[in-house]
Amino acid sequence: MPKIIKQFTFFSLRKKALAIAVIVALCTVAVMWTASAQPFDPNTAVYTSQNSVDTSNRGHAPEPSTIALMLSGFIAAVIRFARRRFDEFKRGFDIVVSLIGLIVTSPILFISILILKLTSPGPALFRQTRVGMNGYFFDIFKLRTMVVNAESQTGPVWARENDPRVTSFGKFLRKSRIDEIPQLVNVLKGEMSIIGPRPERPEFVNILSKEISDYQKRLQVRPGITGLAQTKQAYDATIKDVRKKVKFDLLYIKRMCFLTDLRILLGTVSVVLTGRGAR
Repeated sequence: MPKIIKQFTFFSLRKKALAIAVIVALCTVAVMWTASAQPFDPNTAVYTSQNSVDTSNRGHAPEPSTIALMLSGFIAAVIRFARRRFDEFKRGFDIVVSLIGLIVTSPILFISILILKLTSPGPALFRQTRVGMNGYFFDIFKLRTMVVNAESQTGPVWARENDPRVTSFGKFLRKSRIDEIPQLVNVLKGEMSIIGPRPERPEFVNILSKEISDYQKRLQVRPGITGLAQTKQAYDATIKDVRKKVKFDLLYIKRMCFLTDLRILLGTVSVVLTGRGAR
């Protein structure tokens, strides 16, 4: 985990908001303390009895528990505000990028669908159930890269190196990541984001949740077409690969901000151009 953090270190929007909140809160407490605390003058005290003193003219500093409660509430409010603003920005960014992406790539999609129909029997578009944010099920859209009914004999399995189920043109689609383009429709529908943990199939989620303790935390945000894990490693082949991917996914969730997404987008361009990690 420390090695992963070193590869991906920069301040997130949440940390900046937290730092500002702490500074403002501390300044507020200091002003309140200064305004309320007044020195006690024995000459102005009114003795009401032998053992009691009228301290109505003395300032009262806030109790430590009150200060802690006010400070924690203020910080929580700032963090919620910053996160809500980023979530709104991220959703707007997803809509704009997906619309532009569908328009720009429409000729590529049309040609790819035509070649698929000519070279392999079956539908060009492929739908598969995936698990989204908060465990919500949705159908993901992709260009078909395997033969029809590829898992009829084996059941759900991960793709592997030189997978015989992948068609000749499907290999090109996977290496170039063109098969992922239809997922921009999922982004428009709000089921996915441009950046986020990759959505997994329900069959694998049930298994991996038992094998990896923090796996369910990936479902806290919308799944993405690409993510930090996709720029750092290849497709999953073993439980060890998934454990490493989960660490990257949780690191992304912890440090979500615009700069994080921008860095992942640039990393994705490099992956697409080099074909790294494709199967």
